[in-house]
Amino acid sequence: MLEELSIRNYALIDSVNLSFRPGFNVLTGETGAGKSIIVGSLSFLMGGKADIDIIRSGCEDASVSAVISIKKNNTEAVNWLNTRDIECEEETVILRRNIKTSGRSSIYIQNVPVTKQDLTDFTGLLFDLHGQHNHESLLRRENHRVYLDRFAGIEDEVQDFCKVFLDLSEKRKTLEASLKSDREREERIELLQFAVDEITKANVHVGEIRELENEAQKLSDFEKLAGFIHTAAGCIFDGENSILSLARRAKGALDNASSVDSSLGEINRRFENLYYEAEDIAGDFRSYRDNLTFDPQRLEEVNERLVMLSKLKKKYAKNIVEQGGNEEEAIVLYKTQAEAEIEALCGAEENREKLKAQIAGLEKDIVARAQSLRQKRLSSAEKLSQSITGILKHLGMPNARYEVNIIPKQQGGQTSFGPWGTDDVEFLISANTGEALKDLARIASGGELSRVMLAIKTALLSEAQTAEGTPVQGVETLVFDEIDAGIGGEVALKVGEYLSKIGKKSQIFCVTHLASIAVRADNHFKVEKRTEGGRTYTGIGPLSAEGRRKEIARMLAGDSGEAALAHADDLMLRYGKRSG
Repeated sequence: MLEELSIRNYALIDSVNLSFRPGFNVLTGETGAGKSIIVGSLSFLMGGKADIDIIRSGCEDASVSAVISIKKNNTEAVNWLNTRDIECEEETVILRRNIKTSGRSSIYIQNVPVTKQDLTDFTGLLFDLHGQHNHESLLRRENHRVYLDRFAGIEDEVQDFCKVFLDLSEKRKTLEASLKSDREREERIELLQFAVDEITKANVHVGEIRELENEAQKLSDFEKLAGFIHTAAGCIFDGENSILSLARRAKGALDNASSVDSSLGEINRRFENLYYEAEDIAGDFRSYRDNLTFDPQRLEEVNERLVMLSKLKKKYAKNIVEQGGNEEEAIVLYKTQAEAEIEALCGAEENREKLKAQIAGLEKDIVARAQSLRQKRLSSAEKLSQSITGILKHLGMPNARYEVNIIPKQQGGQTSFGPWGTDDVEFLISANTGEALKDLARIASGGELSRVMLAIKTALLSEAQTAEGTPVQGVETLVFDEIDAGIGGEVALKVGEYLSKIGKKSQIFCVTHLASIAVRADNHFKVEKRTEGGRTYTGIGPLSAEGRRKEIARMLAGDSGEAALAHADDLMLRYGKRSG
């Protein structure tokens, strides 16, 4: 659950610090106030695209941080942290993401630096963001099987099947290796051991090839580089007509001019910032130039190392690299696999008969488990399809048809097994009468996609298998950005009702323009834009009971007159709460 959010120098936001509570939270405000900026900052924190354009004008960097509580029953998130030795203190973690005008960024979970992919993977276990920012787990087909299994209440059964499947796969590999002749086995062991020794001696490091190639390029073109550096130094700081020299003279003149005419103060301040930036650049560049040296021996060492790594790559990692894998990781992976195969080959003879008996038992077991899973999925798929279709009709999609399609895995005309059984699961939808069923990713409207997710969450919530206090679909916080697109009236009331219902199990954030949705919220935040000192600022804060009353009135009628307030009071009395 998102407990605290801090945003600094992001778009029109100067500095915002917010605390959140469980339940259904809404964000409202005038059109153009900056509601999308708040959602954008969340997307940024969740691993979304980072561009220097998000940095507030005149600032050096932008940052978003959050305090997030993680429930113990969110085992995926807890295990993710544990496997990376990141400590979750008192069921709480702190996320931080920063981007500078140079384009450099930094990401931390707790105080541990992580990659953007790590951030995306981790926050995907905590958040679902639905709308224009395309962070939807719903679009990933591999998650459809997870949704169905959760609806069917067979997650534990699926995990048990996966364990049996992996055990059977390993035993089959071991048996296959043991069936080779003694001579073949010995030759294979000798070949594998040579590869292990060669890779171990090479001491390969991830990222090394790219670093060496860059260094070789620099050393090979040193003379050309030195010429460029000399030319640049002359332009930047060497000589009376250098940029820094001219900037220093201009700064002195502007200082004197602004003391005579104060209207030049803003221009002088802006130029002063430019001058100091030029000084910083000149200092860094001078240090680079002074330390630039040519080392022919190092160039020879680098080239020799690259040749050796290239040979290793061709011998041990060619197939993996051609499929887009990392070169150094592929080499190390080959070594790991070779060591495992050596161990299997050395001990296979004595275990062969035992393995055959174990495999036979596991094969019989896995067929029975797969049949059981398939029957339960088929039964639940029909129920889930009907449930979601029915909910979508209430959510302003009266002609929608939703189908959970179960596709048997096939290989060579025979049923094949995967880690989750013999089934692939795909969610299909027809949003309008006469349209064929198609993949969810082909839904054009973000509002429709958000309502589909809302329907799925509601269907999951209605199942008896969803235990009290358990977050729906594993994630604990759901963000809906444009769920009210193209709806109103009774449909909007239904959307608000469903959001409020899910808010009893998960934390919900919803950006909305509709009072009939906002009135259902447990917590109400208002986004406002203001102009001060010639600058525009976007701010956000929780509303008091009276503030919420006026905001509901504004959303209804565009003002907070007596008639609008009376309408707001009536709406809150029937559907909502009077406290913010």
